[in-house]
Amino acid sequence: MAHPIRVLVVDDHFVVRKGVSALLAGVEDMVVAGEASDGEQAIAEARRLRPHVILMDLRLPGIDGVAATRTILAERPETAVVVHTGFDREDEVLAAVQAGALGYLAKTSPPEEFLAAIRCVAQGNAWLPARITHRLVTRLKPHPEPGLTGRERQVLGMLARGWSNRRISQELAIAEITVRTHVSHVLGKLGVSNRVEAALHALRSGKPSPPAS
Repeated sequence: MAHPIRVLVVDDHFVVRKGVSALLAGVEDMVVAGEASDGEQAIAEARRLRPHVILMDLRLPGIDGVAATRTILAERPETAVVVHTGFDREDEVLAAVQAGALGYLAKTSPPEEFLAAIRCVAQGNAWLPARITHRLVTRLKPHPEPGLTGRERQVLGMLARGWSNRRISQELAIAEITVRTHVSHVLGKLGVSNRVEAALHALRSGKPSPPAS
C-alpha cells in the first residue's frame, strides 16, 4: 500500500492490547490508529478513525466481537477485520466469518503471523489457517446448485483461492468494478453475505473453477 496500514486494536485485556500495539509500532508499513476495550468503543473508534484493518477480540464486554464486526462492516464494508481469540471455538469463528471477518488469529499466534495476517487482509485477501478452513468447511451446509454463469464460476474459483478483486481483474483482464459486480452476483446466488463464505462454499462443494486461460 502507498500509505501505512492503519490498524485499530480491540481487546478488553489491557496487557494484550498494549502488547499488540507495541508490536505494530515497530513495523514500517503499519501504524496503530487507535485502541478500544469493548465492542461499543470499537464501533465508535471505527467510525472516527476509519482504519484499514481492525484486530477484533471476539469476547468483549457488552457488544461482543461478532456483533461489533457486523455493525462496523455494515457501515464501512471496505474495512478488513481479523478476529482473534484465546479460545479456538469453531462456532465463534464461523459466526465471525459470517459477519464479514476476513481473517482469524489465535492470541497465541507468533508475531510474524499477526503481521502477515494484517498485510494479507489489507489487500482484500482472506487469512484463515488451513486447519480452521477445513473445520469450517465441514460445518457448512451444502447449498443447492445456484446457477452461476461461466464467468461467475471463474470468479468463485478465484475467491476460493483467496484472490483480491484487483488480482481477479488482472487475471481476467476486466475492470475492478466489473469484478465487484460479479462478486455481488455470486454472493446473492449462493445466499452468503461475504467473499469468505463464498470461498468456503466453493471448497465445500469441491468445485472451484480454474483460472481463465
